[in-house]
Amino acid sequence: MRILFCLCLFISSQVFSQLPKLKVSENNRFLQTEEGKPFFWTGDTAWELLHKLNNEEVDHYFKTRADQGFNIVQTVILAEFDGVETANALGQKPFISTNPIKLNVSYINHVRTVLDKAAENGLYVGLLPTWGDKVFKDKWGKGPEMFNEKNAFEYGKLLGLHLRDKTNIVWIIGGDRTPRENTNDVEIWRAMAQGVKEGLGIFVDGIFSFHTQPNTPGGSSTWFHNDDWLDFNMHQTGHCQDLLTYKNISHDYNLKPVKPTIDGEPLYEEIPLCFDVKKNGYSQTYDIRKRMYWNVFAGAFGQTYGHNSVWQMYNPEKDKGAVSPIRNWKQSLDLPMANQMKHLKDLMLSRPFFDRIPDQTLIEGEQTEDGDYVIGTRDESGTYAFIYSPSGKTVNINTKNLRGQNLRIWWYDVRTGAAFMLGNTVNYGSFAAVPPSSGKGNDWVLVIDDASKGYDKPGTVAY
Repeated sequence: MRILFCLCLFISSQVFSQLPKLKVSENNRFLQTEEGKPFFWTGDTAWELLHKLNNEEVDHYFKTRADQGFNIVQTVILAEFDGVETANALGQKPFISTNPIKLNVSYINHVRTVLDKAAENGLYVGLLPTWGDKVFKDKWGKGPEMFNEKNAFEYGKLLGLHLRDKTNIVWIIGGDRTPRENTNDVEIWRAMAQGVKEGLGIFVDGIFSFHTQPNTPGGSSTWFHNDDWLDFNMHQTGHCQDLLTYKNISHDYNLKPVKPTIDGEPLYEEIPLCFDVKKNGYSQTYDIRKRMYWNVFAGAFGQTYGHNSVWQMYNPEKDKGAVSPIRNWKQSLDLPMANQMKHLKDLMLSRPFFDRIPDQTLIEGEQTEDGDYVIGTRDESGTYAFIYSPSGKTVNINTKNLRGQNLRIWWYDVRTGAAFMLGNTVNYGSFAAVPPSSGKGNDWVLVIDDASKGYDKPGTVAY
């Protein structure tokens, strides 16, 4: 009886730590849980988490991000900072004799433990099998260059077999690399993806994307959009200021076949703009927030965040650090944009989710495509609309595609998540919207509801 009791406790704890699997929505625009609930991707980049942090630090990181409203963390099994030859914080290396088809079981068990810790905090993990320097190094990586089509497939298959029981994984192939022309890079990445899928088996539905370098119009879609294994497209929009990233999202949104799209690596908080701190200084919260609202309103199904110290788990007592970090990773967890991510998620979940579309006809008149670009989104049936004004300028709104005879108007503060109702008005087809404040850093979302729907205050999550 004692043995059976202990076994039941073990099984119970395993079940408790599982999260519902994610899948693509029926209209191929969004992600949802297998239970049908919307999943608005609110991600963080923690690339060195599996490599640099011990179990206590992992606990602290996950708890902090979960409390801040994040629901997914992106990390990588073979890390950028010499993740093959330099052991992780527990003294483990990923391979035996640096052979990519001879996994070190203790290392992969650490990966399993971290996945379980994430699930216990309600977090999914966007898991990269390897950083891209293990395919080719270029100036950003140390390598070693170790993968070809054959061993990439076998390595992926081993990962799939070892991790097939974990329901909180989103598989992200690639790793900050743009496939080179006149090479077999594309075939290597395809082989790795197919290997993972074979390891998972026909009864385990994995979900897959690809993480590339910036400055490609379609991100992952440039090479893999028509591949069956690619479930959604991913961009890296880079670390320069005022890039018009809504164009990247729109590019993918208009592709056929339809697939969800997201910015999986945007401008990071406290990173030198364009990697040149002397010339450009550091990014500001407003720069990051603007990009995120642009992306989502252009049709992205969620948004990833990143911080320059957190992605690399910078500890000045141990590391030199890369790209001029300001403070250690623990201090950097509580900066403004990390605490504002939940306001974006809460806004998007406070209105019907699965039929949302981008709609620039909501904004009347010609616009200059610059840092003040105003962008709109609504549901297909026209029961609500969101319009994002990056600098709080007055906007003329076209409401002809909104069905309500009476409209309820709100301003949503993207910095605090507070909503202010202006009142109801008859839908005359257009009106001028004057935000509560204007100037750089005074960005606002105008919320227009069909008054007859009785929607709650914007940001009040309905799910």
